[in-house]
Amino acid sequence: MDARKSLKADLEAKKTIFFEIGLVLVLALVYFSLNAKSYEQRKAVLVQQQAQNTPEEMVPITEQKVKPPPPPPPKQVTQIKIVSNDVKIDDNVDIDVNADMNTQVAQYTPPVQEEDVQEQPIFTVVEDKPSFPGGEAALMKFLATHIQYPALAKESGIQGRVFISFVVEPSGNIDHVKVLRGIGGGCDEEAIRVVKSMPKWEPGRQRGKPVRVAFTLPINFKLE
Repeated sequence: MDARKSLKADLEAKKTIFFEIGLVLVLALVYFSLNAKSYEQRKAVLVQQQAQNTPEEMVPITEQKVKPPPPPPPKQVTQIKIVSNDVKIDDNVDIDVNADMNTQVAQYTPPVQEEDVQEQPIFTVVEDKPSFPGGEAALMKFLATHIQYPALAKESGIQGRVFISFVVEPSGNIDHVKVLRGIGGGCDEEAIRVVKSMPKWEPGRQRGKPVRVAFTLPINFKLE
């Protein structure tokens, strides 16, 4: 009786599988051998450094004293003095061209400059009004006796009232005489003449002090 081999023990049937496995192993071995990296061996050399403790040389610090700069010279302030140029020069000066060292020269006397007197204001309303000496009745009598009726006004039949304005100064004098409203025919000029010829008035007073007061006086011109 012939002995038969078991199918499981028969390796002939598995030859192909073994071949493929061997081929895979060979390929894997070739692949890893090609990709394998080789590193060079480096020797580490330890160098021992010795620190030399050399003392530093100290350089002495020398302080140099610098002299401060001299102070600047004081500023010179120039003062400009403005001199008034309102002095009037007398052109009528006689110059002697033949004068010599023996010629006597008269002593020069400078002209006296009048001080500027500030003009006082003119009041129109004051506590005490200016008045003609003797009162209003004396004023009417003065005008009646001193007025001369102008011939032109008589011939033309001119009559009426002339209003004269003037200023009674603190001294009582009459100043700034002018016609506010006239009638013509020479009456205006006659009224101004009579007012200027009046004596000093009693000046007006404000707080007991004489002041300048403006006054208006009507003068009648009437034909009889």
